[in-house]
Amino acid sequence: MALLENRTYEQLAVGDSASLVRMLTPRDIKLYAVMSGDINPAHLNPAYAAETRFEGVVGHGMWLGALISTLIGTRLPGPGTEYVSQDLKFLAPVRPDDRIEVKVEVAEKQADRRVLMRCSCRNQDNVSVAEGSALVIAPDRAISHQAQELPDIEFRDRAGYDRLIRAAKSYPTLPVALVHPCSAVVLQGALDAAKEDLMRPVLVGPAERIKRIADAAELDISGLQLIDTPHSHASAERSAALAKDGEVATLMKGSLHTDEFLRAVIAREAGLRTDRRMSHIYLVSSPDYPKPLMVTDCAINVAPDLATKVDICQNAIDFAHGLGIAEPKVAILAAVEKVNLHMQATLDAAALCKMADRRQIKGGVLDGPLAFDNAIDPEAARIKGLPDRVAGQPDILLVPDLEAGNILIKQMTFMADDDAAGLVLGARVPLILTSRADSLRTRMASVALAVVGCNMRKDKGDEDH
Repeated sequence: MALLENRTYEQLAVGDSASLVRMLTPRDIKLYAVMSGDINPAHLNPAYAAETRFEGVVGHGMWLGALISTLIGTRLPGPGTEYVSQDLKFLAPVRPDDRIEVKVEVAEKQADRRVLMRCSCRNQDNVSVAEGSALVIAPDRAISHQAQELPDIEFRDRAGYDRLIRAAKSYPTLPVALVHPCSAVVLQGALDAAKEDLMRPVLVGPAERIKRIADAAELDISGLQLIDTPHSHASAERSAALAKDGEVATLMKGSLHTDEFLRAVIAREAGLRTDRRMSHIYLVSSPDYPKPLMVTDCAINVAPDLATKVDICQNAIDFAHGLGIAEPKVAILAAVEKVNLHMQATLDAAALCKMADRRQIKGGVLDGPLAFDNAIDPEAARIKGLPDRVAGQPDILLVPDLEAGNILIKQMTFMADDDAAGLVLGARVPLILTSRADSLRTRMASVALAVVGCNMRKDKGDEDH
């Protein structure tokens, strides 16, 4: 590790100098924007920046100020130095990939250990981009200190759901029944989605209780339709009836148990069942994966047999088509990537692949069994010698059972900090199955998924799938 050593006031002489060279990278620009909150589009948006007088993206001016501070605080005078003031004039823009030499020089020693430092910044063409001065209080004792090792920094792009929400806004606003919305989080999510024109919320639940919750959270729900029901069971039944009659386009789970919510939907009298088994998908937005990734089924079918997996797979493929993926790649997960007669998940994977070959599953490319590492990572797939038509680049992960899927999705969301919006497929209307732990952002994305699902159904003219 580097050793940081200073120069005391007595050791400094006029003309002493120090310098460093640093290239401004696009990563530096993003990092400075995150740290400072300065999201001026001149620094971050190439299309906008092209229309400015600089005709392209430029770095933040105070990035140069930070480099000057680096020199003063670590080199000259070094540790123990106190900043008093900084005067800096910006003379020319610094662009991505410019190589900047920053120099500080002792210009004057004043009373009370004050030192005036001359500061300059020049680019690779020897053009002065900034110059000025800094007044500091130099240290009065020698300090020698090992430099602190800094942590790695990872950028996590959260734009995936923004693109999904923008796509959903291109469709008409949907009426959505919020089933028993007896929490402030659910009501806030409804208001946010309504404000974004993603849905027209219809609140179905005990009216007085909902109003009290809204008042306590200072939420204005006066503009939302409210249908009074006595309890959660009645809320679910009434919402299913609204969907059957076409008064709402989809249902969104509120403050009731998942089994109670689904029981009302699958009841024969509700009229919302189809020939397909219902299944759940998560659409995961991960900064570590280059495209949207669906994971299914992590919430509905506990121990699916082969016939159920066929429906789970086809539901996900059809929905991927609605997201604009013409031929989705489906990785069928197991513990290993070879067929093992003692592991049912591998046998099911092999059967599903053969059924796709025989067009019993249509519209996607299937491969399996695949272990998670070689399903998701191209290098792991290459090392195992697996064909690259799916391995390393799937659009859909088909898990062997609910237990495995639930563990996987929670690891992705709670440890890898990925976003996961969920939807139930296979009924006559898509069902928004949110969790109490879901953020408002995730709830919004789940509504956007339902909007896509409803309009996908209209585009296909297929009411049974």
